[in-house]
This record gives sequence, structure tokens and C-alpha cells, in this order.
Amino acid sequence: MARKLRILALLLVVLIALGLVFEQRILGAIGSYLIDAESPVKADIAVVLAGDGRGNRILKAGELVKQGFVSSALVSGPDGNFGFSECDLAIPFAVKAGYPESYFVHFENTARSTYDEARVVVEELHRLGVHSVLVVTSDYHTRRAGRMYRNAAPDLRITMVAAPDTYFTQDGWWHNREGQKTALYEWMKTVAVWVGI
Repeated sequence: MARKLRILALLLVVLIALGLVFEQRILGAIGSYLIDAESPVKADIAVVLAGDGRGNRILKAGELVKQGFVSSALVSGPDGNFGFSECDLAIPFAVKAGYPESYFVHFENTARSTYDEARVVVEELHRLGVHSVLVVTSDYHTRRAGRMYRNAAPDLRITMVAAPDTYFTQDGWWHNREGQKTALYEWMKTVAVWVGI
């Protein structure tokens, strides 16, 4: 019994030592797994996913319209932000940043999760006759959101486009509290999807 405990203790010490030696690589891999984005391509429309209170997603979509990848961006806008839909706050933010309001299409909805949002957005894309879409979301959200959108619309050509996040970077998210929280929450949601919750 004592021999088994010594072997277990030694294994634990080795694992801790390896963790310390390869800490940066391990943490970087944890962050980079969440990102599954592609370079933008020409598409029928862009979709700006809700959930970005800093405006990085809508500004990225404005850039995509300006560069000619799409003619407009559908802005998902769940209600609940002090009586406003998120798209009602995001679009004026983008206009203030210099993008014409004509770039953006309001899409108010009541989605409360990425899964629900994918379902209602895909329904709207089908109604609009869209065949290809650039889904714009935060970089750390691209893998999980991409999976949900592709499952909801296997008939659409979906390209996931990453908007940068102010605090999360794949190779440095652990250096600040907001980046740490972002990684933790996204991993919790990713695992929840894996187990079907």
C-alpha cells in the first residue's frame, strides 16, 4: 500500500512539474481550441450574433460590408437591454463609428441562447432566400456557434468570421480577469453542448 502511495505521489509531482514547464502551451491550447474561424469570403449576407456589449462584432460586420464581402449584415437583437433590443443599440454604435445605417438590417428576436438564436436566425435566412452567410461572432465563440449554425442549417454555406475581443486572446487570456472569465464560461458552455445540456 505504501509503495502505491509513493508511486501516486511521484506521478502527481511529475504532472505538476510538466504543467509548470508547459504552462504557456497548455493555456494557449485551451484558448485556441475555442477558435474555429475562417477568412471571409463573398456571401449573400453577414449575421452579427448577439452578446457583444463592446461592439466588436458589429464593427467587424461593418468592415465586411465596406470591403464588399456582403451587401448587408443582419444584426441579431434579443430584447432585454433596458427595454431595448440589442440591435437597436448596436446599429447606432456602428453608425457613430462611421458605418452607414444602410449596411445593417434589424432583426429583433427573443432568443436567450446561441442554440435558440441559431434556430430563429436560420429561419429568417431561409425566409430571405439566403444560400451563403458570414456568421460574425467573437473569436472565442466561433467553434461552438459554428457547430450550432451548421447543425441548424446544413443547406447553407456558413463561414465563421472572428471579431476580436478586448480581453480574450488565445495566447494570453489568462493574464487578465475578464479573459479568464470568458475562457471559463465558454468552456463550460462548450462542455454543456458536448453532453447535450
